[in-house]
Amino acid sequence: QLAQLTIEQRVIIRVPMAKKGGAPARIIPEARRVWKERKGPRCVALKSIRSAAVLVENGVDLMLADNHRYRARLERGCNSMGFYSGFYVEPDDDGSLCSGRDQLQARSGLSCGIDSIRRLVKAEQDED
Repeated sequence: QLAQLTIEQRVIIRVPMAKKGGAPARIIPEARRVWKERKGPRCVALKSIRSAAVLVENGVDLMLADNHRYRARLERGCNSMGFYSGFYVEPDDDGSLCSGRDQLQARSGLSCGIDSIRRLVKAEQDED
């Protein structure tokens, strides 16, 4: 008697949204004045991401364990408001979240690819 058994394993990482004073993160018009985007890496280690925030219409800000902040710019046509309650990521073998390869998946079913990852610096630091 022959039998075949296939076992599939799927790992999904949930990234929670940062909450300030108990209120959910939301798009704020002054975000562009507070944070300046600079050239960023192609990939960010998933294990270093602690939380996220939606502050602009086409990106999700990622807060890392080392207090660095990056913005995952979403592909054209994706609105970041769909990720207001957090998102999921299916990790690749390298354990990184990369632009041009990975997608953010909202609980609503929305899925958007990452177009680029930008490093964020406070606007007043940029003027030094």
